[in-house]
Amino acid sequence: MNQKQRAMLLTGNHACAWAARLARPHVVPVYPITPQTPILELLTDFHANGDLQAEVLTPESEHSVLSACVPASLAGARVFTATASQGVLLMHEVLHYASGARAPIVMANVNRTVASPWAFWPDQTDSLAQRDTGWLQFYVESAQEALDTVLHAFRVAEQVQLPAMVNLDAFYVSHAVEPVQVPPQDLVDKYLPPYEPEHRLDTALGSSWGNVVSQDMFYRHRQMIDDAMARAIPLAQEADREWAELTGRSWGVLERYRCDGAKAVIVTLGSMCGTARETVDAMRAAGEAVGLLKLRLFRPFPVQALRVALAGVPDVIVLDRNHSPGMGGILHQELKAALYGMDAAPRVHGLLAGVGGVNVSPEAMAGMVRGALGAAPRVESTWAR
Repeated sequence: MNQKQRAMLLTGNHACAWAARLARPHVVPVYPITPQTPILELLTDFHANGDLQAEVLTPESEHSVLSACVPASLAGARVFTATASQGVLLMHEVLHYASGARAPIVMANVNRTVASPWAFWPDQTDSLAQRDTGWLQFYVESAQEALDTVLHAFRVAEQVQLPAMVNLDAFYVSHAVEPVQVPPQDLVDKYLPPYEPEHRLDTALGSSWGNVVSQDMFYRHRQMIDDAMARAIPLAQEADREWAELTGRSWGVLERYRCDGAKAVIVTLGSMCGTARETVDAMRAAGEAVGLLKLRLFRPFPVQALRVALAGVPDVIVLDRNHSPGMGGILHQELKAALYGMDAAPRVHGLLAGVGGVNVSPEAMAGMVRGALGAAPRVESTWAR
């Protein structure tokens, strides 16, 4: 069933705001930060016009924003927020608190360089530095995917009782305008039922939260978070399939593009996937057997799906728009770990490409691929321009 949808010209930021409105959140704490601020602005416009029936809060910092999100979620409210860069870093303590509290908050994070020095360009180090906080992490390529993924994130987060982060690259996605199909409210209501958690802070239930626990209880609590992460992968796949039935759009946990018969496959996250598609098309036209594997779900890391997708591929070139000093690209390290011990595992080459927002053209990317294939794989990622 593909119900009538409304075509609109939206930025990635505004697509996130529309998705939040359609999700019918009860509480929306927000704080402005470039380049996320347009999400906040449109949400407050919706609220002022009566189109968003939620309590919109404007605390004094991002730390306070997430500190407001957690108890609202624990009380049974559906909660949305958004941030970027230094904002998500300031939230770091409470990110752990939110996942430990099993609060299924959904947050849009606009990937931007982190200080110091100050810069305002696309770079995924901000969210990837939060990979151990217990949040589900999605990375999107376009405004349409941003809108759809926010709704998917609510669906999965509330099923596994873990918070979810939807990440979109600054400016390339957050501020670029493109046609977006906005689904009708009744379609979203069918896809995303009201949030009614069995366990919540309610005087009628007599439940509590935040008490001190024993070592064994903490150990079992962490095991339960890991079990929930494992359940999130099939639930994300199911959420995507059902969305495809309703809208005709499917994104998958990962996407293989022209990978059949590929001798080399580019693996990357976010907006760089669009450039990689052009690169693959140009290299295929030149007789070079290259494909693209787009990773949409980063946490939990879909190890088995990646192994299946890359089986039989001789070389993998990982392009990282992030940098972990002393080790290199984060996706490069994660992928190597995922493929370790695999029969006939691919050679994995890591390139730091687009760090700090440096533009990567299709021509430059093709040069990176050819250069990597002419060199032996290295333990650390190498810088590429």
